[in-house]
Formats: sequence, structure tokens, C-alpha cells
Amino acid sequence: MSTETPAWRDLDSGACSIARTMTVLGEPWTVLVLRDLLNGLGRFDELVTHLGIARNILTRRLTTLVDAGLVETREYREPGRRARREYRPTAAGRDLRPVLLALMAFGDRHHAGPEGPPAVVAHDCGAPVVLQEVCAEGHVLGPADRVRTVPGPGSRRRPDAG
Repeated sequence: MSTETPAWRDLDSGACSIARTMTVLGEPWTVLVLRDLLNGLGRFDELVTHLGIARNILTRRLTTLVDAGLVETREYREPGRRARREYRPTAAGRDLRPVLLALMAFGDRHHAGPEGPPAVVAHDCGAPVVLQEVCAEGHVLGPADRVRTVPGPGSRRRPDAG
């Protein structure tokens, strides 16, 4: 067996962490449901109204998020009404906040209207949140800095790769 590092094209793309994450987040509406949950909406009717999503689609997306461990449910009961479930992100779901903030930053940079971004995320101190790419040694990456993806311990070669 060769000890040579395989080329990216020779690796099984299904073993990629992005591909695995997209099996959960890749359906239409899922990221927007997660966005609203991270912003404090958690009741089914709130989500339907805010998103303008069909109830059956929302049910499927919430089930996917719960099954993936990104969202948990809690029961609540309003006076005189039946018990219902409220949805809240788990620690794993909250770990996706930087991903959503990166999507938002991209949209703000490339798709905001002439008025500017429709929302700004701010820290409790009032300052806007800014995402940065930083290597483990503490170097802040700029747009011109090159990065490369190398096989990790969970990578595997494509069966048809040489």
C-alpha cells in the first residue's frame, strides 16, 4: 500500500464532513428553520408564520433536525389548551451558528440590496459580530491566503481511484 498522500480527486466525496452535514441541512427550508430557532423562535405556529412555510414541510424539517440531534423538544401548555412541543437548538445545533453567520456575511456582501444588509448580528456589548478564519497557530487568514485540504484520519479512497 502506498504511503503517498492521495489527491483530493481520489478521495471518497461521501466521506466528507461537508457532504455528511448537507444530508441534514441540504433540504430546502432546513437552514432557515435552524436560523429562526437560533434567533429564539421555537413554537411551531411561530415558525409557520415567520417563515411562511407549509406545515407539513416544517414538520418534516423539524423531525430531521431532531433526529440529527441538532434540535430538542420541550413540552409546554398554555392555559386551557393541550400540551404542545417547543423546539430549541441543542449544543450541536448551536455549533452551526458560525456556519449560518458565514452564509449571512456572504449574502450581505454579494446579495444585499442597495439599502444594505437586512439584519446585523451584534454581541451583547453592542458591537457587530465579525467572522474570521484563523489557523490553529493563531494566524488570521486573508482572502489571498492559500489553504489546502488534506486527508484526515476518517478519509478513504474512492474504490475506483488508482
